[in-house]
Amino acid sequence: MRPVGSSKHRPGYHVAVLAAGFVAGGLFNAAARKWLPSGAVKEFLTTGVTPSLGHIDLDLVIFKFGIGPLAMDVSLLSLVGVLVAYLIARTLF
Repeated sequence: MRPVGSSKHRPGYHVAVLAAGFVAGGLFNAAARKWLPSGAVKEFLTTGVTPSLGHIDLDLVIFKFGIGPLAMDVSLLSLVGVLVAYLIARTLF
């Protein structure tokens, strides 16, 4: 019996599509920053929000390590990359 839900794919599939979309969007963003001429369009497409999580120290008596800082740059082109990855995944599967 199939589980009841709105998706026929497992959550890992959706995470993989999101990850691929953000990577593709990052490539779009890097290309736009390099090759678009300076102006309003370049600023609009490449300006992003960068939420970050600061340095976290974890001391587990036996060993101690630090994580971070972790940051993610989200711009309009990264969201376009997610949309493109979703549309490609939807047509393939």
